[in-house]
Amino acid sequence: MRTLLISGASRGIGRAVAERALADGHRLSLGLRDLEALRQTSLDPDLVGSERVLLQPYAAEDPAAAQAWVDSTVEHFGGFDSVIHSAGIFSRVPLLFEPSEEHEIAHTINVNLMGPWWLTRAAWPQLASHGEGRIQVLVSMSGKRSKGRLAAYSASKFALLGLCQTMRNEGWAAGIRVTAICPGWVNTDMAAAVRSGSSDRWPTQAMEAEAMTQPEDIASMSAELLKLPNRAVPFELAVNSSLE
Repeated sequence: MRTLLISGASRGIGRAVAERALADGHRLSLGLRDLEALRQTSLDPDLVGSERVLLQPYAAEDPAAAQAWVDSTVEHFGGFDSVIHSAGIFSRVPLLFEPSEEHEIAHTINVNLMGPWWLTRAAWPQLASHGEGRIQVLVSMSGKRSKGRLAAYSASKFALLGLCQTMRNEGWAAGIRVTAICPGWVNTDMAAAVRSGSSDRWPTQAMEAEAMTQPEDIASMSAELLKLPNRAVPFELAVNSSLE
């Protein structure tokens, strides 16, 4: 049994990962913007027990929130050994952005890059003390290649993949293993929002939701990664439901 911090667990990939991890017997500390989002669900500690699930207020762009979440988890569970970064936002800001879009660029970088950085930094002593600490980061195929004109989003994800590589280097001797999960289209609210918007900055594809990778598929991969010994954890998983 592991004790996991999971960000972005209120919906989409993060929620599917959390539900699978709970079903597999792990203890969960879930960082959420809105604690009410999981009330009366399978992840509600009032229903499944506070000894299994902790809900903690968390905003990825707030560095103080990362340390507060770590401290609350240690107090509640006595410690933890794994972090799964699933929180993230999408941005359509292009290379030739308008002056009014500068704030969105900074916000995208703060959530998608600095959020995982701040949380990993705060969690590091716990991960390093375990000997088999785990970090999983939901990056994106947009962290491996850039399509269309989505400069802010792609830049944040390329930087995040680089951060993952440095996490791996830094934690290797302490037994911390890092996996960057890089999916393409996943059937989530974010994907629906991308496809329903203007396509002048993104080459949309005629793909039905059922043909996309599903959040539960990513959750299954995450679950298998948590079972692997230090000697067998892959650094990167590229998952794509379309041919590129």
